Amino acid sequence: MATNSTANSASDGRVVQFPTRGDAGPRSTAGGTRPAFSRLTDEPSGHVDDWGRDAGLFRTVTRLSEIRWAVSTGGEQHLPTRKGALIVVNARRFALATVYSGFAISRALDRPVRFVGRADGGALGALGQRLGGLLEHPDEVAGALRAGELVVCSTSTTRRPSDVGVVDHALIGAALRAKVAVHPAATTSSPFGRRARIEIGSATRARRNRRGSLAEVELADDVGRDIDRLLSEMGDMTTGTPLDWLPLSGLGGN
Repeated sequence: MATNSTANSASDGRVVQFPTRGDAGPRSTAGGTRPAFSRLTDEPSGHVDDWGRDAGLFRTVTRLSEIRWAVSTGGEQHLPTRKGALIVVNARRFALATVYSGFAISRALDRPVRFVGRADGGALGALGQRLGGLLEHPDEVAGALRAGELVVCSTSTTRRPSDVGVVDHALIGAALRAKVAVHPAATTSSPFGRRARIEIGSATRARRNRRGSLAEVELADDVGRDIDRLLSEMGDMTTGTPLDWLPLSGLGGN
């Protein structure tokens, strides 16, 4: 079972061991069973969860992030309300897509959402952990997913916003081991303006009944294709006017 001291040590490069459902811990109920999920609005100020995420700091930073990003969110109805899931987004270089996507999905679902790719050690690593960040390590991601957490990871970064990078099959394998759904999500953002958008698709299904590394490689390819399709659909809606950011026909936001 992970404790706060275990979580704090993760900033030194050690993988956080997430407790599974039913483990007793700092967030246990009176009956000794960890809640299946938590809500942002239920977390008191000063609360730090089993793995070092600071609820008060998270709320403050997400509010401040709205100065930088005005995110339109769509498709959140595809995500589970209580179970874990892996959400894979495309990422333009320097866009911090996993961060603003995680914040936006948290607001949309009133659930903590963790993002993959925090720094390994140092002040940035500690800050990332307090905001819910995970190391880009399959074991840590799998542990979070088994514990019922929503996790956002990204493809490899690209220069052009219309391109989809490579999906890390090792992180897809973490989702397969945790037996949770993998959702593609398309993101767009402006490097100079505040506008950003995330559109979440339904879970990608394996086309063949594979096992082992071949299963994760094929599913990773399928997720990449689904992200590309979502991007194309978002591009079809682009008019170059503020109408792009209205809740249009299933592609709009909150």
